[in-house]
Amino acid sequence: MSSVPAADATLRLLRHLSRTGPLPAASLATALDLPRSTTYHLLTVLTEHGFVVHLPEERRYGLGLAAFELGSAYSRQAPLARAARPVLARLVDQVGESAHLAVLHGRDVLYVVEERAAGRPVLVTDVGVRLPAHLTASGRAILADLPSAQVRALFPSREAFVDRTGIGPQKLSELRTILTEVRRDGWAEEHGDVTPGFASIAVAVRDRTGHPVAGLAVTFAQGQDPATFLRAIRAAATELARRV
Repeated sequence: MSSVPAADATLRLLRHLSRTGPLPAASLATALDLPRSTTYHLLTVLTEHGFVVHLPEERRYGLGLAAFELGSAYSRQAPLARAARPVLARLVDQVGESAHLAVLHGRDVLYVVEERAAGRPVLVTDVGVRLPAHLTASGRAILADLPSAQVRALFPSREAFVDRTGIGPQKLSELRTILTEVRRDGWAEEHGDVTPGFASIAVAVRDRTGHPVAGLAVTFAQGQDPATFLRAIRAAATELARRV
């Protein structure tokens, strides 16, 4: 028996829909041996987050776009990580600082590759770690390439702007100002937004359609000039874009 019943029920519900296709809520409750009230609560939350969609004409629930994005993200990240590792390894050798690659996942970035420079401090940006996209250079580089409506949907209220170190955007207008600067400059940065004493600079890695598939960043001690690393990061992002 799971020690987190709600999580267990949620995952069983999504897995069942993936195998059967759209079903009425009552059928889901019966198949999963859940109270109908619990089933409706789960479906409501999953619908709000886009993992389930309600089909009113059929009175059924099916998997939503977020479930597709989650599944397709797995297939994207594995080849993306393989392609990125040698590129990031060369970048680290060139600049002498740690580098990482992150992809957007909801309002967070998920780190899929981390290459650490010898003698540099351990960072929070390890593989599998998620951080708020609006605070990270990688996240800002990706968000700046997205349509404004999508950014607004990701950050609909002040509650969406979590804080780590007391700095960083706290509302959509502040984030939009940052993203405007990123688009103007062609690169993103953060100074102590994630970890006090450290800064990062990042550029977006785009696919052949121009869509940002990842953010490639270098992290270093605050006080250094970010422009020192810019040419090397841009070259690495161009090489990775060619590979993917």
